[in-house]
Amino acid sequence: MNLQSSRMGVRRDHALAYRRRRLRAVPVSRPGVTFFRTQAARRLGVALVLFAGGGCDPTSRAGDTRGYQSAARWEWHGRVVVRQDSSLGMTRLSLDTTAGGGGDVGLVRYDFNPAEGEGDEYSLTIALDFGRVRDLRQDVPYSIGPPPARIPAYGTVTCFCGPMKPDSVRGTFLLATRGLRQITGRVDATLYFTEWNSPARHVTYSLHQRIDLVK
Repeated sequence: MNLQSSRMGVRRDHALAYRRRRLRAVPVSRPGVTFFRTQAARRLGVALVLFAGGGCDPTSRAGDTRGYQSAARWEWHGRVVVRQDSSLGMTRLSLDTTAGGGGDVGLVRYDFNPAEGEGDEYSLTIALDFGRVRDLRQDVPYSIGPPPARIPAYGTVTCFCGPMKPDSVRGTFLLATRGLRQITGRVDATLYFTEWNSPARHVTYSLHQRIDLVK
């Protein structure tokens, strides 16, 4: 299965000069909050809050982006292939397992704002070249992106906008668990793009959330 980004729409006001795209998070509040009335109760309450939101799940944090992971793939002996078509203004990412050699590679796609009729939906596809996943330690953030990053990374965007040419992906990857058929971790990254038809215009997208790769 190959994942690829394609040109969708031509809305020109989408690109902003390196302005970070973040999903709008809706705060959740509950009426009738019970306040702690004693010092011991207050200490217990603080401890419970820290326990609930302070690292029980290393793959999730407050303020994460909320993309829907619509596809994912992990290959043990593969290579990341990046193909650009300047005539169509298109970049394709895929995993090649036919050439032999290679290492652990992953490809995942996230869909954002998928509600119909909004017009601001977009998808991010990111490819990671781990080398040997067994060499990665759990709960350690490894740099991703161009050299000298530990994990080479590549990204594309599909949106209702002019075609975007990938510049780079920069951030970190954190391995939470590794099984025989699944990798679970966290990605904190910024994806940088340039408009194919307007090289002076740039845009960035943020990706901060859990990642699941399946063999």
